[in-house]
Amino acid sequence: MTDPYESLANAIILQAAKDYRMARKKLKYHPKNKDAKLMIEDLEGFFRSDWFAALTTIDGELLLRKLQEEWLS
Repeated sequence: MTDPYESLANAIILQAAKDYRMARKKLKYHPKNKDAKLMIEDLEGFFRSDWFAALTTIDGELLLRKLQEEWLS
């Protein structure tokens, strides 16, 4: 059985990844979209934060690189 706190932490991280992808997509079609740029900056900060590290053992920098690579291919 999964710990409810672990499930919540996983849901937070999955939502952040979804939001990052959505913001990147918006920025691709609307390069001057300030809200998308701000969302990307905020999420990149989250993936590098102590809070992210407290939620999971996943390497935030590695996850961020993987998300960024999706837009380079």
